[in-house]
Amino acid sequence: MPTVDVIGIDGQKVGEVALADEVFASRIHVPAMHQVVVAYLAAQRQGTHSTKTRGEVRGGGRKPWRQKHTGRARQGSIRSPLWIKGGVAHGPKPRSYDQKVNKKVRRLAMRSALSLKLKENKLLLVEGIESLSYKTKDMCAFLANVNAQDKPLMVIHESMPSVYMASQNIPGMKVLHVDGINVYEILNHEHLILTKDAAQRLEEVCSA
Repeated sequence: MPTVDVIGIDGQKVGEVALADEVFASRIHVPAMHQVVVAYLAAQRQGTHSTKTRGEVRGGGRKPWRQKHTGRARQGSIRSPLWIKGGVAHGPKPRSYDQKVNKKVRRLAMRSALSLKLKENKLLLVEGIESLSYKTKDMCAFLANVNAQDKPLMVIHESMPSVYMASQNIPGMKVLHVDGINVYEILNHEHLILTKDAAQRLEEVCSA
């Protein structure tokens, strides 16, 4: 079982925690992570785009000119896709971009992402972060102490208003509740900072 140091808000080691092998030291499955990330990004699309076909554009009821003996190409409607202000051929219509991903694949991708961060030594466990003040400079000092200033993702296990307030003005930093964590956010951030209880929660969910 991998052992990870627990860091206090002053950046000093306050203990150690043994993490579950099946969650934080599993085989890194890249295709599963790719599938989950693609599905996540696809779900962010609203899918409200819409264009009008030639049957929905106003006008064009009569034939522009007679069929023969004009010297011009035959036309049946001024709302043909070939005409200016005509309808759109094969244009987008409202649709859902949601993709189905099985629970086993989602858990496999989550375990792979967590294991990747631990393998790269970019996973930190923190204790006592709820006692941090609302000031941004205190959060910046904490990140400097743990050497995680570059685009960190902090995952907490309960509501911590002071953590949200202190981090909202730090470029690239994001704070998520453990129930809202996803593979995309883990991979999109450089450092992953977990509270001890958040790490235990992830072990319970991902090992099921």
